[in-house]
Amino acid sequence: MKIYLDTCCLNRPFDDQSNARIHLESEAIKIIIDKCENGDLDLISSEVKEFEVAKISDENKKFKIIEILTLSKETILLDEHYIIKAKEFENQGFGAFDSLHLAICEQNAEVLLTVDDKLLSKINKIPDYKIKVMNPVSEVD
Repeated sequence: MKIYLDTCCLNRPFDDQSNARIHLESEAIKIIIDKCENGDLDLISSEVKEFEVAKISDENKKFKIIEILTLSKETILLDEHYIIKAKEFENQGFGAFDSLHLAICEQNAEVLLTVDDKLLSKINKIPDYKIKVMNPVSEVD
């Protein structure tokens, strides 16, 4: 199964773990990363994700996330097709980076994982979005 962890997911294990939800999501992400290491899941990355990660100011966190991204089976490069599709998502109220992630995932992944409740709420209102979008705590087989 091809999965795409958005940048929020990749950052989650480095957030304050004193909150139960954050801790649970972090553990789920660690399990998903283990499944990618074992070849049970195929991690998909993108030029957009790499750009976002490069902007992380905490060098230690950035290094660890880049290390996770080395597990990616494929890194999608932006082209005009994705940009046009992303503009459609922006017109539906999504932010620029979320729109790019959605456009990329729609063509290249089976599941998009995010811990962003606003993104989950918005995307689940689009009846014809082609892939599953869910929180990492949801079961991914």
